[in-house]
Amino acid sequence: MKRIFRMLLFAVVVSICLAPAPVLAQEWSAAQKDVWSNVQAYWEKFAQGDLEGFTAYMHADYRGWSYASPLPGDKATARKFLDHGFKTTKILVYNIKPVEIRIHGNVAVVHYFFTEISNDAEGKEKTSSGRWTDILLKQGDRWVMVADHGGAAPGND
Repeated sequence: MKRIFRMLLFAVVVSICLAPAPVLAQEWSAAQKDVWSNVQAYWEKFAQGDLEGFTAYMHADYRGWSYASPLPGDKATARKFLDHGFKTTKILVYNIKPVEIRIHGNVAVVHYFFTEISNDAEGKEKTSSGRWTDILLKQGDRWVMVADHGGAAPGND
């Protein structure tokens, strides 16, 4: 129990340290808050290992490019790797912090930091942090990912 508390404390401290002061002081408009609530919703689905719930936030023409991949991938490729990851990794705790949210009509660009603590298939605990840029398109009542780029910072995965 003590170890879990220390890891949680570590994640909180790292998250605070990664967020520059202006980010913490940012005031978001109602539209930006709406975009961010969708990012939070799909991160929660991701942390729960909910493949269908998470991919429901991906546009049919989605393209993503993580730091670990040599080329961008489509939604089918993302599903394949997510499915494998959800079977072998369990997110214990995560934190996401918005840096910038720009909205241009029905398109939003979201830059944010993340920190997560997870267990791998052998039960080994791992902490990683990095950044993502998500490009979202408004579809009905939700914002869906058309593209993203990022991941764990090089050397921090």
